[in-house]
Amino acid sequence: MIKNIIFDFDGVIVDSEILASRAFSNYFNNKGYNLKEEDFYSYSGMKTVQVIDMLSIKYNIDDKKKFTHDIFELVSQVYSNDLMAVEGFENFISNSNKDHFIGSNSNKDRIIAGLKKVGLSKYFTNEKIYSFDMVKRAKPDPDIYLKVIEENNLRLEETIIIEDSGIGAKAGYMAGPKVYGLTAGKHWYLNRDKKELYSNGAINVFDSYLNLSKAIEEK
Repeated sequence: MIKNIIFDFDGVIVDSEILASRAFSNYFNNKGYNLKEEDFYSYSGMKTVQVIDMLSIKYNIDDKKKFTHDIFELVSQVYSNDLMAVEGFENFISNSNKDHFIGSNSNKDRIIAGLKKVGLSKYFTNEKIYSFDMVKRAKPDPDIYLKVIEENNLRLEETIIIEDSGIGAKAGYMAGPKVYGLTAGKHWYLNRDKKELYSNGAINVFDSYLNLSKAIEEK
């Protein structure tokens, strides 16, 4: 029986991956490029600073410091204005009798602020929120999930991890529990290949919290 659920945050609880992609596309299009939000969806699950490093190389950005500043300003702006919960999440967690945790590549302050912004703070106490700044290595290494499991004495066979990215699925798989992929976030546009999740360890992939809930209850 499943007793514990560890959620990723961005793209699983809050629909923020699409906002980061919007910030990146806006930045480059203001510089004369013709890019879509979808062009940045493949970076979902990564820390923003990692994405900045990769894009600095890809687009030959000389002033990386200014690029970093501008991107964080844009991300913060769209995050503050447009952040919403992933569709179906609140209904799912409000009806769940499991023990719930967060394991994320975001920093803890940002997670707490995001939960407050979308009205979900009541579902997670601070001690059940785990972030990359609490461990040595971020995802795709399993450190975040291992810390959740070890500090809360969770049994692997009673625990599942919910992820929306290949990076996160790999981290969850390496940690030991079963990993379920979720494509309810808006960054999972129509016909986006779910192989990214399966090939990194997800045992199944669900397109909604309703379908995910049914699968969990069958366990």
